[in-house]
Amino acid sequence: MKIGVVGGGAFAWALAHAVRRTGSEVLMWSRRPQREAGAGISLVALPALAAAELIFFAVPSPVLPELARELGQHLDGGHYLVHVSRGIVGDGLMTLSQVLRSVTPCRRVGALAGPLVAAALESGAPGGGVIASRFPEVHAAVREAIGGKRLRIYSSEDVIGAEFASTAVGLLAMAVGYVQGIGLGPATLAVMASRGMAECTRIGVQLGGRVETFAGLAGHGDLLAAVAGDGRPELAVGRELAAGTLLADIRRQGGAYVEGIESARRIAAYAQRTGARAPLVSMCADVFDRKIGSAEVVELLMSRAVGGE
Repeated sequence: MKIGVVGGGAFAWALAHAVRRTGSEVLMWSRRPQREAGAGISLVALPALAAAELIFFAVPSPVLPELARELGQHLDGGHYLVHVSRGIVGDGLMTLSQVLRSVTPCRRVGALAGPLVAAALESGAPGGGVIASRFPEVHAAVREAIGGKRLRIYSSEDVIGAEFASTAVGLLAMAVGYVQGIGLGPATLAVMASRGMAECTRIGVQLGGRVETFAGLAGHGDLLAAVAGDGRPELAVGRELAAGTLLADIRRQGGAYVEGIESARRIAAYAQRTGARAPLVSMCADVFDRKIGSAEVVELLMSRAVGGE
């Protein structure tokens, strides 16, 4: 079985190695691969990925539409497309599975979500994730490609819920890193994380997702891993922002595109337009954009009106 991987960052390589552990061959494309190909992993031209039935997109959301459109010229309805991004597109909060369906001839698409980070995935540490798709054959293909005794891949039909939950965790993980970076304690962190996820759940349900998806591995489970300190790049970015490091410098140091900043802006703007209550997400957007500082964060977080859970 041949599996395609679009991308050359840490998570793309981790996926490639996870696929190799199951015995499948990997066809990989990247503009700037960070490593040399090894046994069972071939670096190929983008059109050559059409030889794979299942193709993972492990690239940032801003570049996915262009790459998917280009690759889509070589694909047909027999291909399965799965993305691993934590981002959304446009002011209407379009998910990337919707993008894949709109710019390629493929209809059997999905999203891989949950507490999957590059180092653990590559090393084979015990863990789990969620493959969200409306098609059982996509669930089965992803399980066959990367699942096993040490990596439990659960399935869900709630694609929008899983994608938006993953996006929410991406921005909240940055907020977790920021709160830790300014020296606040576990109780403050718990308030920020739980109330932030509550806001994102309301908006996710408004977009068509299910409440239970946000309560599961794609939502709270993923956020729990971030709070526990699983080494994802969003945590490091949040701490750097707390230290006053410029975002351009953070990106150069990390070599990764972190989507939580743009997601926070878009979700905050969407909430304002639609009347959804998302004060904590709006605060995150202002923090990431340097509109407010750490002293104001504490004041705003603790001055919010309280009500029932």
